[in-house]
Amino acid sequence: MTNTIESRLADLGITLDTPPAPAANYVPSVRVGDILYVSGQISMNADGLITGKVGADLSVEEGAAAARTCAISLLAQVKAALDGDIGGLVRVVKLTGFVNSTPDFTDQPKVINGCSDFLVEVLGDAGRHARSAVSAGALPLNVAVEIEGIFQVK
Repeated sequence: MTNTIESRLADLGITLDTPPAPAANYVPSVRVGDILYVSGQISMNADGLITGKVGADLSVEEGAAAARTCAISLLAQVKAALDGDIGGLVRVVKLTGFVNSTPDFTDQPKVINGCSDFLVEVLGDAGRHARSAVSAGALPLNVAVEIEGIFQVK
């Protein structure tokens, strides 16, 4: 599956860089058997952190774009945990997405779709997953989105 995943990412103009080290007292991922738990990945791109509250500072579409960056970071963490072989990824099992949003904002699922849609685009049916999308009054560093994932690996 390595070539398939890598070629789909390349077609989208995406390379999976070495992910940054954790900013606090946790590890980026923990593997238990064939299940890999990846810590929350925050919204950031080449320009830096994507910050602000969805529903005030950011639109749903901008929030979804921020969630897409979290998906790329999740895949980079999976690749790193598998010693650089993304082909060991079998499927996405579950995502939990947190959206830094205003109290009256109710479109968290549409924001987290930015991550979900990207994973299905890259992985096909192996990217389909169970999911939660919840509002957060604030997120670390005022990021717009944070997403953690559970993956089946070989």
